[in-house]
Amino acid sequence: MSAPSLTPGKAESTRPTRPRGTKPAPAPGGFARALRRNLTAHGFLIGAVLCFGVFSWYPMVREFFLAFQKTENGRTTWVGFDNLVTVVDDPAFWQAWGNTALFTVLALLLGFAVPFLVAVVINEFHHGQGYLRLLVYLPVMLPPVASVLLFKYLYDPGYGLLNELFTSIGLPEQQWLQDPDISMTAVVIASTWMNMGGATLIYLAALQAIPGELYEAAELDGAGLLRKIWHVTIPQTRLILSLMALMQVIATMQVFVEPFLLTGGAGPEGSTTTVVYLIYQYAFNFNDYGAAAALGLLLLVLLAGFSAVYVKLSRAEDE
Repeated sequence: MSAPSLTPGKAESTRPTRPRGTKPAPAPGGFARALRRNLTAHGFLIGAVLCFGVFSWYPMVREFFLAFQKTENGRTTWVGFDNLVTVVDDPAFWQAWGNTALFTVLALLLGFAVPFLVAVVINEFHHGQGYLRLLVYLPVMLPPVASVLLFKYLYDPGYGLLNELFTSIGLPEQQWLQDPDISMTAVVIASTWMNMGGATLIYLAALQAIPGELYEAAELDGAGLLRKIWHVTIPQTRLILSLMALMQVIATMQVFVEPFLLTGGAGPEGSTTTVVYLIYQYAFNFNDYGAAAALGLLLLVLLAGFSAVYVKLSRAEDE
């Protein structure tokens, strides 16, 4: 019998072959390294989960149970929907929802449009954008209390700078925080200035991601600045605009700091009473945590429903 022939230039391999479908044996020490790496990753993950659980999820679950309980003389009992009935029967309930809706609408007109326009203007500058971004973001870095107190000084009817400016140009002085007709507008202006920096930077990043060829094509077609914004900028940033609109609604529906510090919460004739301020009153002024939790649960359901509708409409539009 003749010996098997070998392929020229190649030596016959004596290395044993591994059956198909089997995994290679782990290298020595590989299991220990993988275990240490996974333990480190899971350690960071467990820390984050604990933080969310203690400071976010537990309060939400606790609020859900409190909404159907009542505590009197140290004794907690289940009362069903009595807390919801108490909240709805409160005369301040509908006024708070109306004021919150008004604040949300005004904030969308100012706090949503103004940052986008500022981002468009900054994007047109070819030099000094870093300084402009810092200038716009500075109010966000200030403590909210300091910003609100600054506007309280500006709105002062006696020596406020806004009334000084109005009188210098021949306009009548205004009772910015004392007039129920304009107090909410004054709160919205302060809130817009305080919070517009973050939204402006997000819009600016989205604008700078738009290909320049689209603007060049629009210019060749004879489009001016407004037409370029309408036909190029807005369509290219549609997803960011819709997401920021959702976040704006969620944030403004929970407004508390600005009206609380500027007008004491309720404002003249209750004109700045918001839902969250009413929750604060139930919990800390009336010592009725069940009613406060019930009102918070209503706000949670409303915002969750709004978010669900937004997600559904976004998916339908993408399809």
